[in-house]
Amino acid sequence: MLEHTIGVDLGTTGARAVRIDGRGTLIASETAAYPLLTPQPGWTEQEPEAWWQAALTAIRGVVEASKAPIGAVGVTGQMHGAVFLDEDDASIRPAILWNDQRTARAAEQIDDAVGRSRLAQITGNRALTGFQAPKILWLREAEPANYARIRSILLPKDFLRLRLTETRATDASDASGTLLLDLAARDWSAEILRTLDLPAAWFPPVSESPAVTARISDDGAHATGLRSGTPVVAGAGDNAAAAIGSGVVRDGGGLVSLGTSGVVLVHNDRAAIDPTGALHAFCAAVPGGYHLMGVMLAAGGSLRWLRDAFGRPDESYNALVASAAGIEAGAQGLQFLPYLAGERTPHMDPGARGAFIGLSLAHGRAHLVRAVLEGVAYGLNEGLARMRALGVEPDELIATGNGMSNATWRAMISAVLDRPLRRLLVDEGPAFGAALLAGVGSGNFASVDAAARVVQLAPTADAPDPELVSIYRAGYERFTRAYPALRSLRDSVAVLS
Repeated sequence: MLEHTIGVDLGTTGARAVRIDGRGTLIASETAAYPLLTPQPGWTEQEPEAWWQAALTAIRGVVEASKAPIGAVGVTGQMHGAVFLDEDDASIRPAILWNDQRTARAAEQIDDAVGRSRLAQITGNRALTGFQAPKILWLREAEPANYARIRSILLPKDFLRLRLTETRATDASDASGTLLLDLAARDWSAEILRTLDLPAAWFPPVSESPAVTARISDDGAHATGLRSGTPVVAGAGDNAAAAIGSGVVRDGGGLVSLGTSGVVLVHNDRAAIDPTGALHAFCAAVPGGYHLMGVMLAAGGSLRWLRDAFGRPDESYNALVASAAGIEAGAQGLQFLPYLAGERTPHMDPGARGAFIGLSLAHGRAHLVRAVLEGVAYGLNEGLARMRALGVEPDELIATGNGMSNATWRAMISAVLDRPLRRLLVDEGPAFGAALLAGVGSGNFASVDAAARVVQLAPTADAPDPELVSIYRAGYERFTRAYPALRSLRDSVAVLS
């Protein structure tokens, strides 16, 4: 008998749980929010206990939605975060998140210690502020008393697993974002841990995403309503889980995700590493698979900033986008650089800053909204352009994430990328992918590939508007010239000060 499975996603703004039946049909979903902490400029943190409480609300909601037995649970969540635990498994301080920018010096120290080329050879990536390893080195220098209390370090979703099961474990896809994983071996790099003087005992065993790693404990069962002993699979980082939930499991398949951050991802059967470090090379949730990924830090986050900064935090995003629909493409010469939190692909610059360029008295709020929407589309295209430069061309792009549900914004992105975008008929994000991985672990599906076949796609892709393609091709060329000019200005101001 095929049993239901649950997927739980610890996102940046809240926890989401989905329940599916043995054939992958959505049965129920539940979401609970938690706050983002910004104690200093450039810092982003969250309390792990807030994750746990929100996850309990979400899990209980889907557990109570049906009396059918639950065969397994999958976990996913925001990547790169650092959860520091003491000998009692209590969190030592708030978790430091993926978009935190305090660790520039620590990233440079890693480059110097390991060597940039050697680091890329082992991990597939360069040292960036958002990754977990620089956060650990920052803590060692900035908060030595807290560092001395560490007995284990977990990624966000793996903290949830610990609370559910009393077991420490992780998966290869999420561990890829720590800067401590040997990409080829799909396990912790003894060389990097030794070079950075980090105890291997602090880090949990690494498994493939659909593998059963733990079982719901008695305490976990009491807290959630799940059955004690229910299997919990390794799960995946949020983008890897979103790929499973989008059916992107074969070589050349790709997706464009638009949430708080923006992602262009292409699945590869073998690891493809960008020698410039502008793209991330990570293990996929498909056992033995990989993906190449371009990431922008403030995609939907830029639209949220604009809404809140202009004093209308209760306005819906759809209404905000609709206000820009009557503005002609190109926003009458106004452009926006979406670097509000620094930027990854392709600049890898934590000091990058956002800007409106070409602002005049003729522009109103709707023009600003249009410029933000187009600027995010241009930022996504920078990731795809870098992939094309490496000879990686996705054969299809699946549109996923909350932002992609808006037809107006999706049409802009399709035109800027000059690629058809195929929509998901049911888009439940990373949580759905985690539930499918749990379905593999429970035996509902023979493999991840078999699980991905239940994903429902629109019959045809949305083709780009040729007129918009032409307009945005010129706009993108201007966009790519803006960052170097503003960086030069920023550097000259820094010298003068």
